[in-house]
Parts: sequence; structure tokens; C-alpha cells
Amino acid sequence: MNNKSFFINILGEFVLFNISIFSHLPRIKKRFAEIVKQMKRIGYDSLPLIAITSAFTGLVTSVQASYQTSGYIPMSFIGVLIGKSTMIELAPVLTGLVLAGKVGASIAAEIGTMKVSEQLDALETMAIDPVDYIYMPRIISGILMFPLLTIFSNFIGILSAFYLSVFKYNVNAYSFFSNMRDFFLPSDLWGGLVKALFFGLIVTSVGCFMGSKAKGGAEGVGKVTTLTVVYSSILILVMDFIVAALLFGD
Repeated sequence: MNNKSFFINILGEFVLFNISIFSHLPRIKKRFAEIVKQMKRIGYDSLPLIAITSAFTGLVTSVQASYQTSGYIPMSFIGVLIGKSTMIELAPVLTGLVLAGKVGASIAAEIGTMKVSEQLDALETMAIDPVDYIYMPRIISGILMFPLLTIFSNFIGILSAFYLSVFKYNVNAYSFFSNMRDFFLPSDLWGGLVKALFFGLIVTSVGCFMGSKAKGGAEGVGKVTTLTVVYSSILILVMDFIVAALLFGD
């Protein structure tokens, strides 16, 4: 089998995998407790990591915005640039990429270990569908929590950029937020949240899918974990372009 055929087969299996996930949505109430557990694991447990990432992203954005716009636009408008770039692009994309390494790798390693130790086969022998019991709660939780984490990232990133802009670059505090408010468009916020929703689907579904393909013991688990991070990161950037082109393109 050549590389082209292999890629098409894997892509087809991945699409069918996601179709099977969403075909189990009518049973979502049955897995409510597991979904809440996974929401805590994906969302709440990721808050410190997202806070640190977003804080330094906001600081860097403030420095770069000040440097790149110096002499071109008034410093009072720096809040507009920071707000739009954070909400539309930086918060959702960086949150997705960071969680691809944390959440995606964790899911792939967990399910991969279950696969090579034949725990998934044991579930099937007990008439328990892994799609319903294992995969769906993780994917639904990712879809729900990634937008919420992106909102948190927006808040931390903009706040850290505000403090640096005010105390280092002497930007007027009132002008920073008033100009951001005056130039704010609802699409700035929900466009980023739409991206985050798709990123949540990508990271969790790729993690579950690759984990289910693990074979060969510990080495195989390590391989699918690495591939999950690589594939998720690539798909996040591809989806970022597609969503941006559809929402913000002419």
C-alpha cells in the first residue's frame, strides 16, 4: 500500500470514527457523570497552564504592539490591537496548541494503554461499547471546555497586556479599554470561540482515534501519543485558516 492510499484509508477511518461518536449523542444523559469528570480533567485541571501561557502571551503582545506601531498609530489605540489579536487569533490558537500537548497526549496515552493491555477488548466482551463509554465523554467534554478555556485565556491575556501597557508604556488606562470597547465587534469574540470549539473536537477526537490504533506495547503507546500531538497541531492550524477564511474573509 502506497502512502497516498494509506493516508486516504486513515482519513476515511477517522471520519467514520467521528460519525460513530456523534451517532451516540442520544445516550449522552447516560454518560453525564463521566462527561463532568472529563470536563474537570480537561478544563479545571488546565487552568494553571492556560493562565501562565496567556499571561506571557499578553505581555509579549503588548511589547510587540508597542514596538511595531511606534510612530504609526497613537499609543492609546494599542488596546484595540491587543484586544482583537487576542480574541480572534492568539487565545484560541495558543490554547488549542497547548492543550494538544497536555490533553491530547494524555487521552492518547490513556486509551493506547487500554488498547495494548486489551482493556478495550474486555469492555466489548461485557457488551460495553467503547465509543459510548470511553470516547464520547472525552470528545463532548473537549468541545464544551475549549471555548470556556479560551474565554479565560482572553481575560488573562488582555489583563496582563493592560498592566504592562499602562505601567511600562504609559498608556492611559481609560483609553486602553474605551478604545477597545469602541472598536469591538461581536464577531471578534465569537469567531475565536468557534475556532476553539473545532479545536476541542480535533484534539480530543484525534487523541481517542490514535489511542484506539495503538499496538506493540509501550513503544506503540509512545508512538501514538507523539503522533496525536503532531497531527492535532497541524489540524489546528489548518482549521484556523479555514474558519478565519469563512468568518473574516471577503
